[in-house]
Amino acid sequence: MPTDLPKRILIGRALRSDKLGETLLPKRIALPVFASDALSSVAYAPEEILLTLSLAGASAIHFSWQIGVVVAIVMLAVVASYRQNVHAYPSGGGDYEVATVNHGPNSGLVVASALLVDYILTVAVSTTSGVANVVSAVPALRGHELGLSVILVIVLMGINLRGVRESGTAFAIPTYAFMVGVMGMVGYGLIRHFFFNTDMPAESAGFHIQPTPGNESLTGFALVFLLLKAFSSGCAALTGVEAISNGVPAFRKPKSKNAATTLLMMASIAVVMFMGIIYLAHLTNTKMAENPAEQLIGAPAGYHQKTALAQISEAVFSNFTPGFYFIAGVTGLILVLAANTAFNGFPVLGSILAQDRYLPRQLHTRGDRLAFSNGIILLALAAILFIVAFDADPTRLIQLYIVGVFVSFNMSQSGMIRHWTRLLRTETDSAKRAHMQRSRAINTFGLVMTAAVLIVVLVTKISHAWIAIATMVVLFVMMKAIRRHYDRVSRELVAAEEPDDVVLPTRVHAIVLVSKLHKPALRALAYARLARAHTLEAVSVNVDPADTASLRREWDERGIEVPLKVLDSPFREITGPVLDYVKNLRRSSPRDVVSVYIPEYVVGHWYEHLLHNQSALRLKGRLLFKPGVMVTSVPWQLESSERRKPQRAWSAPGAVRRGEPRRQEAVKSNVSGTSAGTPAGPSGSSDGPAGASKDTTK
Repeated sequence: MPTDLPKRILIGRALRSDKLGETLLPKRIALPVFASDALSSVAYAPEEILLTLSLAGASAIHFSWQIGVVVAIVMLAVVASYRQNVHAYPSGGGDYEVATVNHGPNSGLVVASALLVDYILTVAVSTTSGVANVVSAVPALRGHELGLSVILVIVLMGINLRGVRESGTAFAIPTYAFMVGVMGMVGYGLIRHFFFNTDMPAESAGFHIQPTPGNESLTGFALVFLLLKAFSSGCAALTGVEAISNGVPAFRKPKSKNAATTLLMMASIAVVMFMGIIYLAHLTNTKMAENPAEQLIGAPAGYHQKTALAQISEAVFSNFTPGFYFIAGVTGLILVLAANTAFNGFPVLGSILAQDRYLPRQLHTRGDRLAFSNGIILLALAAILFIVAFDADPTRLIQLYIVGVFVSFNMSQSGMIRHWTRLLRTETDSAKRAHMQRSRAINTFGLVMTAAVLIVVLVTKISHAWIAIATMVVLFVMMKAIRRHYDRVSRELVAAEEPDDVVLPTRVHAIVLVSKLHKPALRALAYARLARAHTLEAVSVNVDPADTASLRREWDERGIEVPLKVLDSPFREITGPVLDYVKNLRRSSPRDVVSVYIPEYVVGHWYEHLLHNQSALRLKGRLLFKPGVMVTSVPWQLESSERRKPQRAWSAPGAVRRGEPRRQEAVKSNVSGTSAGTPAGPSGSSDGPAGASKDTTK
């Protein structure tokens, strides 16, 4: 095919199915693959806390570290809970499987809808945040955020189409560089502060934050509401924690143990970096504002607010400029590459949902590189849609972000509690019972934490969260409709003990469509006679009286034994008369089957497809919906198809090559029969209903 070479260049050579085990990940690669989202969120979660607190002015900023501590506690509780999940449900279904098994299919679909939305927003938020950090360091890129974000999503899609292992290897170095960079920045900042007593003011340290109207002096409930809103924004640091539980099958054996260890490593690193950044923001007196032009008093005219991490790194590395650019570079990379977590989680979940008949079955199939290619492409398109809709603004996208993930957190933890309770009813071993009770206590604590966060998020962010909730509802309804369709098809196709299903047809009426007596038509007649139907006739449509008369004359001169039936067509239409004739045959003998043979051309070049078989394509499309009608394509290979290079399938591993047949003989002996369910093109417009045929490249 013309697309084969570019495809191989972009995504590599196809892998055999038995090579799947070689794509499994060790912990050192699994950490950047599945934890990059959770690790990268520490780059923007502290900033979201500062932005929310700025609504009340500088007086509320000092609450940032207390909020950070609570967020860290929630993260550790959630990670401890998910360590129980990966041991109990290692199949890769994650929260969806836990909810389905313990709460039922509808609860599982709620979780699946939430996770799908979360994965899409992960890609959108990660790429736009990465671009925002890069623009903070390179102001010349300002104004091109949308285009850069879309390009990055496409690049990530291409990398992931090459396979999980290759994408993990490509992303490992930037992820580890980000961890080293942030840890180094925190350590360097603490050393400068405590050992050298160095003052490290951020560029915004001298500005004064003007509270927004109505928030000048918050007290009581209003202050509590603001702190809760800041806390819910900071909980963006928890996004991505669930990805490991959905990716357990991608780990090397022992899968559950390696996944649990990776979870612990991720949580430890993320908490240290998160709290370190918040503390450095306090030391450098970093100020952020929702509306810098109005809130930042003392800022110069035309001031463009940098991200919090960019301001902190610029202050910490004030005497070492390369450090600032290193942090800016690796932060932009990790935020972009954090989307890789979703590119690994979304396709796996989509495959499981497709297997359960809630999504199209195409999502269950692995591509050439043993990745779920259709899911990867679908995720990229959905993320681009959100990026364009929100003009690549990470702050607006983050507001939609954490609703879905905390819905799945809650359903998962409550499901795990029911899981342990069910097992405890039958378990008699005291050691195992103690382990189960401990696990249930951990999941109960996790449920309390995540439920509290979800309530806070819904109360404080409902003005933005409704978009994510509406998307989840749409996905839920769509998946239910897809399942109903597949169930209905299964009921129709099941082999029931009914006479119409098991008794053979009374007779078979064979029809060969012809427009002129040329080689394709003669081959179709010969093939139809070989099938030995009860009755056989040739059918032509009279769209040109002169051509029809010529066909009758030549038919009689050749002495063809098959009777020729000519259908009138006053409006020069081909499809309608044939359909009417077939319907009349079926109406007169409902127990009979009508078999329609269509000669078709096979051409070798894409542009030749435009010149043939349009009438046949329309005719086949209409015959598909006629019960009791079978359609058989009889191909005739033109010279252009015979000159094409033989397929590589002849030299595939395991192929028997006792001597390659001559191409012309091999092709001309290929007569393919396709049922009415196979999409193929019927007769060409130049040759009437049957003279021209399908342009299928072999």
